[in-house]
Amino acid sequence: MTLQEKLAQDVTVAMKAGDKAKVGTLRMVRAQIKDRQIAKGSELSDDDVLTVLNNAAKKRREAIEMYEKTDRDDLLAIERAELDIIANYLPEQLSEAEIEQIVSKVISETGASGVQDLGKTMGAAMQQLKGKADGKLIQQLVRQKLS
Repeated sequence: MTLQEKLAQDVTVAMKAGDKAKVGTLRMVRAQIKDRQIAKGSELSDDDVLTVLNNAAKKRREAIEMYEKTDRDDLLAIERAELDIIANYLPEQLSEAEIEQIVSKVISETGASGVQDLGKTMGAAMQQLKGKADGKLIQQLVRQKLS
């Protein structure tokens, strides 16, 4: 079963259960997937769907951060609930120690010696950690290691 099929099935289950928050969130995600599919002009692979899900999760994290600063507890709760629903479809996130280990390996493989090699190191690191870690954290760790 593909990720898109799983999402469609879960929308149906949530509708039958009367879970309006889950139905709304999954419909929104499916609409974003459909938009991406139209833009691409062909069916999306599970990797493409994961990219859409990661983008949706990233938007929720940014909104949560903003709402925490502005004391908007009502909107904060909604964003956290949506993030929890989306997170169920994402792969398990790696710990900071695991990410650091992979970043060190990538740096040695690419032969990076300083901050000027940030671009090629980030590209290789993001390729290996795609969907498994937050891009901001990866960039932070790469910068630390190269400095």
